Amino acid sequence: MNSVPAGGRASQEARVRSRRDELVGWLDGHNDFERLMPTRAAAPTLDRIRVICRILGDPERAFPVVHLTGTNGKGSVARMLTALFMTNGLSVGTYTSPNLARVNERLARNDEPITDEELVEVLGVLEMVEPMIGARATRFELLTAAAFWWFADVAVDVAVVEVGLGGRWDATNVVEPAVAAVTNVSYDHVEILGPTLADIAGEKAGIIKAGCRLVLGETAPELLEIFLSAAAAVGVVESWVRGEEFDCPVNRLAVGGRMLDLTTPGGSYEEVYLPLHGEHQGDNAALALASAEAFFGSALSEVVVEQAFASVEVPGRLEVVGHDPLIVLDGAHNVAGAQTLARSLLEELPVDEETVAVVGMLEGRDPSAMLQALATAGVRTVVTCTAPSPRALPADRIAEAARAAGLFAVCGDTVAEALHVARARVPTGGRLVVTGSLYVVADARALLVDAASDR
Repeated sequence: MNSVPAGGRASQEARVRSRRDELVGWLDGHNDFERLMPTRAAAPTLDRIRVICRILGDPERAFPVVHLTGTNGKGSVARMLTALFMTNGLSVGTYTSPNLARVNERLARNDEPITDEELVEVLGVLEMVEPMIGARATRFELLTAAAFWWFADVAVDVAVVEVGLGGRWDATNVVEPAVAAVTNVSYDHVEILGPTLADIAGEKAGIIKAGCRLVLGETAPELLEIFLSAAAAVGVVESWVRGEEFDCPVNRLAVGGRMLDLTTPGGSYEEVYLPLHGEHQGDNAALALASAEAFFGSALSEVVVEQAFASVEVPGRLEVVGHDPLIVLDGAHNVAGAQTLARSLLEELPVDEETVAVVGMLEGRDPSAMLQALATAGVRTVVTCTAPSPRALPADRIAEAARAAGLFAVCGDTVAEALHVARARVPTGGRLVVTGSLYVVADARALLVDAASDR
C-alpha cells in the first residue's frame, strides 16, 4: 500500500490551505451584494451567470433541482429536504447562504461541506473562466456557478438550491426546477424587492417555471393569487398550498423540539419528532415534506420521514449553546423573524429572570419594531454591537432605538465585547439571546461553540 509520510501530508495540507485562502481572497474581491446591497437600478441580471454556466457546459442542467425561496425559513427547509432525500437513498447537493463560519458551508454534498481541496479545484476553474465572460461577475454569481459545477462533477442525484435574494433576478434562477418551493412572504430587502408585500411576492414568484410543481407555504389570499397566477401563466404541473394540499395540523412542544402530525397529498404522518425549537418549524417541516413528495411524485415511507426529521440540525436558528445561563442564538434579521423568536422563547425556553439580548443589525432593518418584538419575550437589557459587515447599522443607532422602546441599552461595539458585557449582566436564572443578523450569530457562535470545542 502506498502511503504519504506525515511530513508530506502536512506540507500538502499547508499548500491547499494557502491556495484556498488565496482563492477565497480572489472571490472576496468581487462585488458582494450580501454585504453591499445594490440599489434597485443596479440589481444584477442573469446575463453573467448564464455566460459562466455556458462556458462550464451548463452544469445546472446536469441534475434535478428543488428551488427554494421565501423571506424566512429557507435554511431550515433546505436542511430538512436534504435529510429527506438522503434518508431516501439519494446523493444530495445543497446550496445555501450565508455561511456561519466558512464559505465551504454553502456548498454541501450529503450534508458535508465541500472540502478545501475541492473548493480549490472549483474556484481555480472559475478564476480561469471569468476573463472569458467579458464582464466582472459578483461574488454570489461565482459561488452559484461553483455549486453547479461541483454538483455536476460529483454527480448528485438532486440539488436543493436556496435563493440568495428575491428570486426573479437571483443568480440561482438559471435552473429549471422540478419543484419550486416558497416558504412565506414578509417585509425584507424592501429597497430591492419592495416596497409592498405584493412586490416582494412578485419577485419571488419569478422562480416558478413551466413543467415544475409549485409548493407554496404562504397563505395570505392576496399573495396566493400572485403565485398561483404566475404558476398558471407559465404552465406548472400542479400547485400545492399549505392549509389545503399539505399542512401541520398537530404541532406540540416536546423535549428538545416539536412533535408533529403532517399531512400531504400522499397521506398522513403522525407523531413525527423534530429536534428543533419553534412552532414555526412545523410549517417548515410540512413544506419540506410536501416538496420531497412533489419531487418523487409519490408518498415517502413513514420510516424515512421519521428518521430524516429526527436527524435535522440547523445551527444558528433557535440554537441553545449554553445552560448556565441559558444562551440562545437565533439569526432573526427582520421583524417577522424577531416576532417568531419572541414567541418561541416564551413557549419553549422560558426563564424566571430577566433576558439580556446582544443585538446587531444591517442597514435596511427596522430596529424599533424588532426590539419591541424582543421586549415581549422579557428582554429588558440590550447590549448592541456593530455587525461584522459593511452594511452594519452602527451600535449606537440600535441602542437609541432600544432606549426609545423603553429598554436599557449599552453599546458593546464588536460582537466579542457585547458578549462579554452581556454575560456579566445576565442574572442567575436569566437568559442571554444573540440575534439581529446571521453575521452577528456567526461571530458569537465561533466564540461560544467553536472556541469551547477546541478546548
